[in-house]
Amino acid sequence: MAQLLENLPAGLVWQGSHLALPPGGILPTGFPALDAELPGGGWPAGALIELLAEHPGVGELSLLLPLMRKAGAERWIACIAPPLLPYAPALAAAGVLLQRLLLVQPSSAAEALWAARQATASGACALVLTWLARPDTAALRRLQLAAEESATPLFLFRTRGMAHHASPAPLRLALAPTTGGCASTS
Repeated sequence: MAQLLENLPAGLVWQGSHLALPPGGILPTGFPALDAELPGGGWPAGALIELLAEHPGVGELSLLLPLMRKAGAERWIACIAPPLLPYAPALAAAGVLLQRLLLVQPSSAAEALWAARQATASGACALVLTWLARPDTAALRRLQLAAEESATPLFLFRTRGMAHHASPAPLRLALAPTTGGCASTS
């Protein structure tokens, strides 16, 4: 079987080993134990990453604080359609530059999808965080391509129930609340 696969044209068959070396490189999560578990040793820099939680507010942003801290003063952190207003004093206390935080509250699901894709593709954002209401597979694929082309990590927050739906995201983590914040469960 392996010999048969080797004779196929390059790129025809997706291989799980590609997760270890994403096209945009790897970004450390800031949590050595999580880095040790993730393929490649951190967040894929140019990819759609799904974070699945039962509901918003379980500490999911605390998982991204180290990356948000490293965003720097020259690039934006885009938050598209968050269901809860990010708590600015906590972000500032964690070292996030609030003047580089871009909060976008679109008036429709279509506008939220458009804003997420534009922020990701622009190259002006160090990372994009988005909460989208049930994007279809084609929309998810467009977001994944925008992340790849711009080498921008795009974090999509979804409910845990979406874990049973297909996704082009190369990395999906199920999150659960703990006493110290949020923990990855898979």
